[in-house]
Amino acid sequence: MAGSGTTTRSSAKRDALLDTAEGLFARHGYRAVGIDAVLAAAGVAKMTLYKHFRSKEELIAAVLERRASSIAAVLAERIAAAPKDPGTRLLVVFDWLEQAVRSPEFHGCLFIKAASEYPAAEDLPRQAAEAFKEGCRHLLEGLCRDLAVADPEGLARQLQLLFEGALVVAFLQRTPLAAGDARRAAEALLASAPRTGQAGGGPPLTSHRVGPTTGGPPGSLR
Repeated sequence: MAGSGTTTRSSAKRDALLDTAEGLFARHGYRAVGIDAVLAAAGVAKMTLYKHFRSKEELIAAVLERRASSIAAVLAERIAAAPKDPGTRLLVVFDWLEQAVRSPEFHGCLFIKAASEYPAAEDLPRQAAEAFKEGCRHLLEGLCRDLAVADPEGLARQLQLLFEGALVVAFLQRTPLAAGDARRAAEALLASAPRTGQAGGGPPLTSHRVGPTTGGPPGSLR
């Protein structure tokens, strides 16, 4: 029992560090936030930090990995709850994006910022960011295959360009309108994409908007 209590306290302190670090990194960036600032805001000792993370870069990577898991879980839940129409299921991703950039917690994409501030291939934050963005592409590819389009990989790349571009514009211009524009552009791409065995675009897509299945924030990219 004592061991279980110790583990719980240790996990709680780790979660507190991740929560605090994520908020500070989202608002101020990675390089600008020092370890001492994270420790002071989290109310933990430096020894506790280095018990869980060997470096600041490892802490950042852990923040990104946790955020990636959270986003993946939210998207999986919403896609599963959406109507079975493949086009509607794919557009759920853009519905989520529109909600995410409207959140007061959105301060730009944590993953894009990490890749910008840690450009070297061996940097742990960049590796975590690349892994998440690759996962996004794989998700889009799978949804595109359900549409039976002739080139699901190519369509997924185009959709990811819309997704990533909307994130950047929403942050730079401080407006969520970019996400709605990206959704409408995605609809147009889906409608015009040649299906397997067809020379032209596919049949018109239904495009029901699917709202969140649970309360609370939509798993913002920040």
